[in-house]
Amino acid sequence: MEMTTLPTLSSLGFSPFFEQQLDDSIDERRIARVAAEHRGACEVWSVTGVWPARIAGRFHRHNSHAPGVGDWVILRDAPASDHPAIVERLFERRTLFTRGAAGRDARTQVVAANVDLVFAVTGLDADYNVRRLERYLARVYASGADPAVILNKSDLCDDTRAATIEVESHCRNVPIVVTSALSGEGIAALRALIQEGMTVAFVGSSGTGKSSLINALLGDDLLTTATVRASDGRGRHTTTHRQLIVLPDGGVVLDTPGMRELQLLDDDGLTEVFDDIAELSEQCRFRDCRHAGEPGCAVLAAAGDDVLMAERLDHYHKLEREAEANELRHNVRLRRKADRIWGQLSDEVALLRKWKGGKP
Repeated sequence: MEMTTLPTLSSLGFSPFFEQQLDDSIDERRIARVAAEHRGACEVWSVTGVWPARIAGRFHRHNSHAPGVGDWVILRDAPASDHPAIVERLFERRTLFTRGAAGRDARTQVVAANVDLVFAVTGLDADYNVRRLERYLARVYASGADPAVILNKSDLCDDTRAATIEVESHCRNVPIVVTSALSGEGIAALRALIQEGMTVAFVGSSGTGKSSLINALLGDDLLTTATVRASDGRGRHTTTHRQLIVLPDGGVVLDTPGMRELQLLDDDGLTEVFDDIAELSEQCRFRDCRHAGEPGCAVLAAAGDDVLMAERLDHYHKLEREAEANELRHNVRLRRKADRIWGQLSDEVALLRKWKGGKP
């Protein structure tokens, strides 16, 4: 990305939360933000411009703590054209959006760091899926960022009001913006939610129109877009990597590749998404009620009286089971890793004793 004018740190999202982590020895020119990742290298933004950078080797031994897009870092030296910038320190993160990596391995994948607001985007076409929105919002709440929902492609929907009402019933107390990147509907309302110094991220499956919406905010076709299949609304991955983009009217936006799968790592965020169930559970006879047949369950009673939608409770249970399973797999993986380390240490101790002639 090219910058026509040199930015200030605050315009890139550097806030008092990060300022308090500094000491007087840090030159402002060494402070940078990771703007994009490119196969082991990255692009960083600083007050001196846009620079390619390499990440210090010690970070590669701890992938979950390696700098990612959105992270604030300290460079070894002030960047210059005659030598590559080296990322040597990572600021503590204010928010962190993660997901379970696709597949059977219980790994954590960092999607976005230090984001203030996350837009969960769904298309009002064949992509429309309110259950997927609940899943996205759970991870947004878990990240510490604020959530919002975008119902895009209103030009393809005959009854946007009905869709909005349905989403409101599932995504309670969350801003919902109906948009059309094609006609321009809702773009002004979307822009009003993005303030100077904020960082916002767009997440959703392929083909929802995330890149088209960002182009509309930019007033320029900076990001590549593609048509979707008419049969099922599936899109191609036109965004192939996460990247930050500075908006002309202030604010920073993070574009992400479409996600075919969004696994829950834990149950963080479920209480906020299903706050109606959380409120009802306070009236249950047993404090540890699982809402699965226990006597005196206020949640099941509400579902039986149609006060609570039965399918909403079913989806809550499904996400809860998924989160528990993924958390268990993750804990098992960590335990096996610890066992391997202790096994290696025991072997080394045995060799050392043998080398010393068996003496302890």
